[in-house]
Amino acid sequence: MHRPAQRVGRAPRLTRILVSAAAVPVVLVAAGCSSDSGSDSSSGDNANAAQSADATSTASPSASASAVAAAAYSTLPEPCAALSKKTLGDLVPKGLKSAKTAKSDDADTRGSCSWNSLDNNGVDGSQFRWLNVALLRFDSDAARGEGNQLAQTYYEKQVKDAQAISGAKNTKSEPVAGVGDEATVVRYDLKKKEGTFKQQTVVTRVENVVVTVDYNGAGLAGDKTPSADDLTKAAQKAAKEAVAAVATTNKDSSRATTAPTKSASPSKSASPSKSASPSKSATKSATPSKSATKKS
Repeated sequence: MHRPAQRVGRAPRLTRILVSAAAVPVVLVAAGCSSDSGSDSSSGDNANAAQSADATSTASPSASASAVAAAAYSTLPEPCAALSKKTLGDLVPKGLKSAKTAKSDDADTRGSCSWNSLDNNGVDGSQFRWLNVALLRFDSDAARGEGNQLAQTYYEKQVKDAQAISGAKNTKSEPVAGVGDEATVVRYDLKKKEGTFKQQTVVTRVENVVVTVDYNGAGLAGDKTPSADDLTKAAQKAAKEAVAAVATTNKDSSRATTAPTKSASPSKSASPSKSASPSKSATKSATPSKSATKKS
């Protein structure tokens, strides 16, 4: 049986962040001066004008250099650990071991993880599922703006991109309540030679982080097409859980940063804490239990 492509539709590309640096206009305040024609005090007037200009130029940088609000979140959860085993068991029941992390040059800024599941029932057909969770975080920047604003712009673009997939049929979009600060689900059908794929894309913004969940399913080799409503509910559940993981990760990170250390024991304070070892927790969360993989 020909195996369908893992990625149906167009999930977000993390290596392409369409946030360009905006040029900051420099406002020059000119100090005007006036003098009476033929007056001997013109030099004094010019000196006063120069002093006024100096005072203006001195005050100007402090106004233009006013700091933008700091971004709410400073890190991201490990993508493959953003969802619980239970949720993964519901969405990709045959794919708990299939987790694949996309390469990232900055794990605190961007990351993604995907899973695929194929429930092969022989002559009765098969059920295919594919899930991808992508996270992108924006820092506040004096030149570009606040992290929330940058995330808002990217959020809107992600929604538009999902709505403009080539070959999509029956495209529908609607807001999602209770997920992050704002969320939208875009759903559509894609017909492939293997069958009709039901695609759901949930894009959500929480503060300065954008979470995109792509989830699709198909009945292959004659098996029935899955319910789009059921797939949508599952995708929204995954998005809500990923958003919660962002908040939890930053809360734990804040505690680790502000935790008091014993001044008399520098060696202990210098040693890494358990909370600073994501590799072990990520490995455990990404590793399926025996009971979850016993069935073939």
